[in-house]
Amino acid sequence: MTTDGDKFIDGLPKCELHLHIEGTLEPEMVFELAKRNNKALKYESVEKLREVYDFENLQSFLDIYYDGANVLIHEEDFYDLAFAYFKKAHEDNVLHAEIFFDPQTHTDRGVEFKDVIDGLTRARIDAEKEFGISAYYIMCFLKHLTEEEAIETLKQSIPYKDQIIGVGLDSTELGNPASKFKKVMKMSKDAGYQLVSHAGEEGPPEFVSDALDILNVERIDHGIRSLEDDKLIKRLAKEQIPLTLCPLSNCKLCVIDKMEDFPLQAFLDANICCTINSDDPSYFGGYLNDNFKCVNKSLNLTLEDLQTLAKNSFKASFAPETKKEEWISMVDTYYQNFKKAS
Repeated sequence: MTTDGDKFIDGLPKCELHLHIEGTLEPEMVFELAKRNNKALKYESVEKLREVYDFENLQSFLDIYYDGANVLIHEEDFYDLAFAYFKKAHEDNVLHAEIFFDPQTHTDRGVEFKDVIDGLTRARIDAEKEFGISAYYIMCFLKHLTEEEAIETLKQSIPYKDQIIGVGLDSTELGNPASKFKKVMKMSKDAGYQLVSHAGEEGPPEFVSDALDILNVERIDHGIRSLEDDKLIKRLAKEQIPLTLCPLSNCKLCVIDKMEDFPLQAFLDANICCTINSDDPSYFGGYLNDNFKCVNKSLNLTLEDLQTLAKNSFKASFAPETKKEEWISMVDTYYQNFKKAS
């Protein structure tokens, strides 16, 4: 099944819902942008930079992640970053992506919010023209910073609201409870943004429940530790609250010991609307198809499992219902044609 599954994955229409655009910054581009922007780097070569991508936990990754983002300065940098991702996503047959960006990572360095969003938006428009891929941007507040700083970022975003569909929370989970951001998330909802939040990656299942009850988010990013709470699992299934799972990320950051431990089948068996995503692919060893293929290989998934995951990705998106139905129908047609040809 693995060989057929990999072939099936290559042509499978899919959507990506958990992707940090800064996490697609490949080492080669780090060096290109550093040269273009006259920025000194700690590492003497691409190979030396790759060598430090050996993480013990989330924080050890974030330290490298934020350091790498320092080469992103001008609108054109953000354009190049995003367009490179869209090209890879197109190669993976991604039809729609909902992409996180962290404005505070850049504005805290003196980069203008306008330069960040304008570069990302131009890339989105050009990618739709060239590849036919659609995309939305989700602005994330950094959990390790204060709520007051998040509120200031929210205010900066309002003039560009037509270019941003939602608001999320990411960065350091432990020590930063949902209650810390209750006010700014309500303000974001009142401003018309969709709400999502990272939760239940390193933090306990209570962090997932709090994101739902205190912040009123519509989608949970990660949520892998929800399995530790039977009541929460039943709620996620009943309310069909999506989880945007990231297998290679969880393995690379030692959330799980090995891919065979990734609890995807338990989520599928519980009828959770779970999805597969790449998170920060340049750091974790693979884009969307790589993540699909690693779980297919390690967990011996069926074609029906893969079909369900693809359909879930569209179902869980913020796209219009008519578009979701169109994409889901494409998945079903692809599955039927693949089975006939097999």
